[in-house]
Amino acid sequence: MKLSFLFFGNKPDEKWALCRQMGIKYAIAKLDPELTGDAAPWELSSMKRSYDIFKENGFELIGFEGDQFDMNRIKFGLEGREEDVEKYCLMLKNMGKLGVKLLCYNFMAGIGWYRTNTALKERGDALVSGFSLADAEKLSPSKLVSLSEEKLWENYKWFLEHVLPAAEKANVKMALHPDDPPVSPLRGVSRIFINAANIRKALTLVDSNSHGLTFCQGTYTTMGENVKSLIHEFGSQQKIFFVHIRDVEGNASDFKETFHDNGPTNMVDMFKAYQNTGIDVPVRSDHVPTMAGENNEQHGYAMKGNLFGIGYMKGIMETLGIPQE
Repeated sequence: MKLSFLFFGNKPDEKWALCRQMGIKYAIAKLDPELTGDAAPWELSSMKRSYDIFKENGFELIGFEGDQFDMNRIKFGLEGREEDVEKYCLMLKNMGKLGVKLLCYNFMAGIGWYRTNTALKERGDALVSGFSLADAEKLSPSKLVSLSEEKLWENYKWFLEHVLPAAEKANVKMALHPDDPPVSPLRGVSRIFINAANIRKALTLVDSNSHGLTFCQGTYTTMGENVKSLIHEFGSQQKIFFVHIRDVEGNASDFKETFHDNGPTNMVDMFKAYQNTGIDVPVRSDHVPTMAGENNEQHGYAMKGNLFGIGYMKGIMETLGIPQE
């Protein structure tokens, strides 16, 4: 499996040096213009500038993660979505030109990954995020456009039908991330990728070798699904394109993040399951605690928690004899 790290933007800092020191060679990036100060990455020149920066700093840029530009017109089915999907297809085409072969995306309309508390105490008073549906329901409904789950399914299928041909031509794997938290509605906004049944449905909408999954262990855990069984199911279908490793305590309506080794999941068993499926895909540490000496501004993505998580993952993989790149 390919150990990777998610970089927000393209500006080298201490995290870049620490990743090199941990032996990470592969970069996943979010290159939204607000993070890079550059043009949106559907422009080849903009994408190549970022690609070259990563290369000059010792990383191979192998994937993008998250919305690289505002996707709400596509997700909500609003006027202008045709223009946006053309830009999306151009981005896929240019990814193919540069050899960036993975796109981790989601179809969470308006509200992305969401927490009601970002400073819960974990082991040793490390800070983690958590979600309470009861607390979320006390908040005012979102002012976003209201749409039904049925309409969201229609918009998602329309999106797939328009972008997957471009992804296939560019040899880019599109990896669907489930909704986090996996509840619907969330503050009045419908969500559809909240259980394994709906993920299975998503995979049947369009038949394409470019259509697969980001297997986010923590989200499937909060769904209450049999995570190990799903690894075998989706892995045997060759539909797992990317893996996020994290753990949580609780359920979809009330949970908190944990250290990788301090939650309910037997991580060794999970890695054995990946090993048994024979998949060789990028994998990264995800949603880590904020530890002593760090600020909590970018909750879930502080560096010391990643140092712990990546080392923990490397140890399991080496013990099991899982090849690491």
